Amino acid sequence: MKTYGTISLSKDRKTWLLDAAPHVVLRLKRLFPSTSRKTSGALRVSNTRDTCVDLAWVLARWPLAFKHARDREELERVAEEHSRATDLLEDLFKGARPPRAFELAVPAREYQRIAADAWLTTRGLLLADDVGLGKTCSAIAALTDPATRPALVVTLAHLPRQWEAEIRRFAPSLTTHVLRKGTPYDLRAGSRRKRAGQALLPGLSEYPDVIISTYHKLAGWEEAFAGKVRSVIFDECQELRGGPGKKGKPIKKNVAAAGIAEAATFRIGLSATPIYNYGGEFFNVLGVLRPHELGTRTEFSCQWCKGGYDDKAKIADPAAFGAWLRDQGIMLRRTREDVGRELPELVKIPHHIDCDRAPLDDVQDSALQLARFIVERGGGAERTRGDVMQASEELSNLVRQATGIAKAPHVADFVRMLVENGEPVVLYGWHRSVYDIWTSRLRDLQPAMYTGSESATQKQAAKDAFVSGATDVLIMSLRSGAGLDGLQHRGRTVVFGELDWSPGVHEQAAGRVHRDGQAASVVAYFLISDSGSDPIVADVLGVKRAQIAGVRDPAGGLVERLETGENRIRRLAEAYLEPRAQQ
Repeated sequence: MKTYGTISLSKDRKTWLLDAAPHVVLRLKRLFPSTSRKTSGALRVSNTRDTCVDLAWVLARWPLAFKHARDREELERVAEEHSRATDLLEDLFKGARPPRAFELAVPAREYQRIAADAWLTTRGLLLADDVGLGKTCSAIAALTDPATRPALVVTLAHLPRQWEAEIRRFAPSLTTHVLRKGTPYDLRAGSRRKRAGQALLPGLSEYPDVIISTYHKLAGWEEAFAGKVRSVIFDECQELRGGPGKKGKPIKKNVAAAGIAEAATFRIGLSATPIYNYGGEFFNVLGVLRPHELGTRTEFSCQWCKGGYDDKAKIADPAAFGAWLRDQGIMLRRTREDVGRELPELVKIPHHIDCDRAPLDDVQDSALQLARFIVERGGGAERTRGDVMQASEELSNLVRQATGIAKAPHVADFVRMLVENGEPVVLYGWHRSVYDIWTSRLRDLQPAMYTGSESATQKQAAKDAFVSGATDVLIMSLRSGAGLDGLQHRGRTVVFGELDWSPGVHEQAAGRVHRDGQAASVVAYFLISDSGSDPIVADVLGVKRAQIAGVRDPAGGLVERLETGENRIRRLAEAYLEPRAQQ
């Protein structure tokens, strides 16, 4: 049989090396766009499942000689496994085969069983169902399979006890343990101390069935868990979007998450908003859930992104990328309409509100100085990229806080109006100084606080006060309540007194009330001023919405905006300088 060159795996088994005839090389460079057209010698592509499937097609058309028989065996094995898993998923999703049965005290709904089955089939899944559809139940259902245990659940700081309660509700026979600290200790039943001179856990049978950790405790336990836990559940997996960090400045929790996940057999990420900002963050999240599946950062960026090779790279075609994730069995995303459990409508109302000029005037000189530094050209060695980034962060914090303070009295009055009309309110903000104004003006309503300053116990007390009716106002930080359940049984009104740069934050926040169990139509008010940072932030939110909506809902229409959120602070600076330039 005629061959057109050779093919082999690198010594580390991570890269395919293709040395082919010139006309075949040209076709390969089209198929694998990350391969430079100037490359001389063997072409290099990452050894992923998707690559193996493509190479199997290439070899059928242009046979290449394998340098080693085991390389042929690996390529054929991986391609066959991918084909078999794809067929199983297709049959599952089309109803050609029923989902597995799971023994739970509270039976899972069929669509939840489908998600659990899909996870066990793929062994690595991003479950991005709508907020409130029961992603937690799907994950717990899979844990009834002994092959998944011992399991590790990684979640946000305020959610371990909620996870423990949900496991007891659905699978009371499973033993659980919530990590008490971020350094290893003996987890064997009845043990309260690390036994000197002994391994942490000599046998898997001595682990609890499910260990529950926060993200920030994870770094200290990486060595203890890597290769020991069989499955890892990353709740609110958008926490992984920052990746491992930069050289010299690692994000320790993310490094630990990747290390533990790669050594596990089963991995799943749960989040209705798996990214908050740019499509490039998907590489970080999926790199943990499906290690090496997307190839290298360069390969991912060349194939799917535009505008760079880092976390801020935009997905060039979000709908196409989302369709590919589904087709590969990497992501499962269902809406309420898909599963037949639609909630009453979520009504979003942008409401323009007055603001006081004094707080904005107080920061004017500092803001102008930062804005000029950000927009000016040149600067030589004295003006580094790091300096500009620091100035951008300072300007954003300065003007957003001033805007929040300027609006705060009027926000409080708006909330009071809603409460006096019989509506309990969940009020979202970001800055402590803004909270202080709200609590002062609403003192007689005794608002409860659920922000970054409260302990887990205090947060639980605040939630209980709102749900029980002891207070009609719950003040929450925009980024402190992800995954919280129960508020939907009391209120249906959300007020955003301050805005976040990321639309995913607002979606998660509204989802605390707009979720399964809500009987009424939910109203989310976005209180926007005509001054300060609000006009720019509100505009940027529309751009960044396109990035996540297209990936999760490929059928939805998207209009690509020419201006991206990457330069949001520069736009804020220019907008701040514009009125002064006209004077």
